[in-house]
Amino acid sequence: MAVLWWRETLDSTSFAAARLDLDAIEAALRGVQRQFSTINTLLNCRRDSLDDKVVANMMAGYRYVDEALASGADLLAMGNLKHLLELNARVLCGTEPRDRADHAEHLRATEERFYDDQSGGIRDIVEWYRLHRDESVWKRAAGVYVRVLSEPQLYIEGNHRTGALIMSWILASGGRPPFVLTVDNAKEYFDPSSLITRTKRTALAMIYRMPGLKKHFAEFLKAQADAGFLMNPAVAAY
Repeated sequence: MAVLWWRETLDSTSFAAARLDLDAIEAALRGVQRQFSTINTLLNCRRDSLDDKVVANMMAGYRYVDEALASGADLLAMGNLKHLLELNARVLCGTEPRDRADHAEHLRATEERFYDDQSGGIRDIVEWYRLHRDESVWKRAAGVYVRVLSEPQLYIEGNHRTGALIMSWILASGGRPPFVLTVDNAKEYFDPSSLITRTKRTALAMIYRMPGLKKHFAEFLKAQADAGFLMNPAVAAY
C-alpha cells in the first residue's frame, strides 16, 4: 500500500465544539427502530432493518465522535484521517476484538481503498473540505456527505451510516447539533441519500449536479437540527 504524504502530516486545529447527548441520540434511534417497518414502506428505495446490532454499532460511532469533540481532534486534518477509518470500523463491527478479528480482511481492504483510490478516496474529500472552509457548517457537512456517498464511494460498506457520523462531527465541531436519524426526518434523509449514491463523481456532475445536491441537503440538515441532541445546547448560536 502506498504511503501518501497527507497520511503523515499532523494538524493541531481545534474547535469550540458542542458535546453530544448520547442518551438522547440512542432514544431517537430506538424510536426509528420501533417504527422502521412502517418507515420503510414510505421510502423510494427500501433499506435494511435497523436491528439491535446496527443501533449498538452506531452508538459506538457517536461515542467516538463525542470523544473527538472533547479532545478537539480535527477528523479531517492530515494525520488524523485514521479516525474516519475507525468510525467505519465501528459502524460495521463495533468495538469487540473478536468481531474486529473476524472482519480483519475487510477492514484492511477498506483502508487500502480509503487511502489509495485516486478517483474516490479520502484525498478528494479533504481537499474539497479545505477549499470550502468559509462556507456554512451546514454546507460543509452536506458537501462532505455527498462526496462520501457518490460513486465511487469512500468505503466498501457502511457509507450512509459512517457519512452520518462524519456529518455529526462537522456540525458539532461548529457548535451545531449532530445529525441523528429520527422518525420525523427518516424519509427526507434516506430518499436524497439514495439519489446521491446513484450520482457518479465525474467532472460534469461536479459542475452541474453536485452543487444542487449539496444545497438541498444543507437546507435539510439545518431544518431538522435538534439542540436536544447536545449536552451543551447554549453553544449553538442560531
